[in-house]
Amino acid sequence: MNTNRLQIIDAHDYEGGIDAAISYIHSKWGSERNLNFYRDAIIHYGEKLPRFFLLCDRSIIIGCGALIISDFTSRHDLWPWYACHYIEAECRGKALGTLLLDHGINLATNAGFNHVYLSTDHDGYYEKYGWERIDDAFEPTGAQTRIYKYSI
Repeated sequence: MNTNRLQIIDAHDYEGGIDAAISYIHSKWGSERNLNFYRDAIIHYGEKLPRFFLLCDRSIIIGCGALIISDFTSRHDLWPWYACHYIEAECRGKALGTLLLDHGINLATNAGFNHVYLSTDHDGYYEKYGWERIDDAFEPTGAQTRIYKYSI
């Protein structure tokens, strides 16, 4: 993979169209019951948030991320949230995830935020990129999740 061909683009600007961008993100994070939820969330942007973006190798999507207001945890006092982090399996191990993380942090910085949060069940991944585990929270299902913070 030639990293010179990589670019991060807003889901709205994907040359394959917004429907293809929505389908990709939904295929990684959605279920058969919530396509309309993802479609509505991705199509309707606020002034600063949400932002859904794609990591592309030329026109081929190889990953995605988002900066959103809520990541469906019990911690409504924390925001914005970095979410939808995904890198295709065959592209992993090349530190491409950091490109998406940095993009989300830059969006938050440009929007005037001092921190970004994320929830995950991964342990050890985000710490490598400067994220600090700060607490646990609960998802609507009752499952416990780890909360991380990135200070800008």
